[in-house]
Amino acid sequence: MQKFIHITDTHFVPPGNLLYGLNPIDRLALCVADVNRNHSDAAFAILTGDLAHKGEPEAYAALRRELDKLVIPYHLLVGNHDDRAHFHATFPEAKFDENGFVQYTLDMGEGVTGVCLDTNEPGKPWGTFCDKRAAWLKATLDRLGDRPVIVFIHHPPFKVRIRRMDDISLLEPKHLVAALEGRRNIRHMFFGHLHRPVAGSWRGIPISTLRATSHQVALDFVIEGRIPGSHEPPAYGVCLLEEDQMIVHMHDYLDRTNTFLL
Repeated sequence: MQKFIHITDTHFVPPGNLLYGLNPIDRLALCVADVNRNHSDAAFAILTGDLAHKGEPEAYAALRRELDKLVIPYHLLVGNHDDRAHFHATFPEAKFDENGFVQYTLDMGEGVTGVCLDTNEPGKPWGTFCDKRAAWLKATLDRLGDRPVIVFIHHPPFKVRIRRMDDISLLEPKHLVAALEGRRNIRHMFFGHLHRPVAGSWRGIPISTLRATSHQVALDFVIEGRIPGSHEPPAYGVCLLEEDQMIVHMHDYLDRTNTFLL
């Protein structure tokens, strides 16, 4: 079995600032401490985008200080709130493809390869997946052959019926669909962006995301034109990968309710 940690939407702001009444730095610090305390045996942590709220260098510097406290390695994706240049300046070891997109593969153990995708479109809240990004994905999947693959992406390429979030999901996912078409080795897709616990399947691929470490999106199918925000508790995912299964436990790490034996 291989354990890894899924974290998403940290939305860092420069130190000393709040975001929607919350301190994203403090909330991630508590997440890191909880992971170190309870899951130091995990192989790695992966963060699926929106690392900084406005992409400021100071926000990325603060993020690096907190993530470097993890006792396990970490891997990063970018989301719509991120700035690739500022991200790369702070994380120069981050992997890029030949076109400058934050796309790379990851040996996850258990004979599985992680494929990390970049859906950032500078200045836009929605995501895009252009023909260049899709060509990289197709070539990568072709090279991997039948080897099991787990996809990591920020924007979901499907609707979840929260209206404004659907407006700013992956715009025209046809290139992604074409690259994945007919592949029977895609075991799971992890994504971010929604700030909600969501699981299901898309085109036969199991999918999941979870609440952010920052602010959340409320479960509302009525409001249009605005995002329904909330201060629901943050979470991270404890993902257990085995040859024949993938289990994701979503852990509300600030929950302090009593535990007991049944």
